[in-house]
Amino acid sequence: MNRDLNKAKERLVCEGATCVLCMGAQVFISKARGVRPLLDLLASGEDWQSAVAADKVVGRAAAFLYVLLGVREVYAGVVSEAALQVFQSYHIAITYDVLVPAIRNRTDTGFCPMEEAVWHCNNPEDAVGLIRAKLAALKETN
Repeated sequence: MNRDLNKAKERLVCEGATCVLCMGAQVFISKARGVRPLLDLLASGEDWQSAVAADKVVGRAAAFLYVLLGVREVYAGVVSEAALQVFQSYHIAITYDVLVPAIRNRTDTGFCPMEEAVWHCNNPEDAVGLIRAKLAALKETN
C-alpha cells in the first residue's frame, strides 16, 4: 500500500469519514453517505487523475464514479463483487476488508438502490445518468 493510500485509509478511520481521496497534498474528505460526494466531486471538474481513495462501502455505482474520477487505487471496507469487476475491468488496484455479493440498502431489506440502478450497466458514462436518475426518483418519493 502506497503512502497516499495509507494516509487516505487512516483519515477515513480517524475522522469518521465515508470517503477520502488523496493525491499528494491534495485531500478530499467527506462524511456524507452514498455516492453523492463522488458525484459532486465529478461535477466540480477538479482533477483527481491518479489519486487514491479510501471508502467505507463501494458498490458498482461508486466504482464507476471512481473510474470517471481517474483514481488509480482504492481501499474499501466493504466492496461488492460487481464493483470488484468494474475495478478489474478498468485496471484500478483494489484492496478491501470484506467482499459481498451486492451492497444492501440501509434498512437491509433489499439491494442498495444505486447498486440496482447500474447492475446491468457496463459503461461509466451511462452509469452516471442512471445514478442521477435514480437519485432524482428517490428524492421525489421522499
